[in-house]
Amino acid sequence: MAAGWIETVTGSFEDKKRWRQYKARKQNLPQNYRTAIDGLERYFMYAGAIVKGDIMMQMMEDLLDLIEQAAADATPIRDIVGDNPVEFAEAFLLNYEDGRWVNKERKRLTDSIDKAVSES
Repeated sequence: MAAGWIETVTGSFEDKKRWRQYKARKQNLPQNYRTAIDGLERYFMYAGAIVKGDIMMQMMEDLLDLIEQAAADATPIRDIVGDNPVEFAEAFLLNYEDGRWVNKERKRLTDSIDKAVSES
């Protein structure tokens, strides 16, 4: 029972374990790939606005899988992200829309308008 309460306050223990595993895997990347994933990670943390830990972890693990494979194949970083890294990041984020904070606000707005229409 206490674990459930603690997880409510601090977040999922499983997500924390996954995060530590992700960070350990990331440290094994060559420096240039690690620099690239660090930049993408920072962008996702600030611009992604993903509030569901399990979805955030899935996204980061998927990104790491992609970068690890690219490093193993010696694929140049620009071949992964293209000429516009922001465009790549935004397209990547689209795969994880369910976890974004803005979706909750979009639903609230839609519900408010629906309610206003039904009241008229």
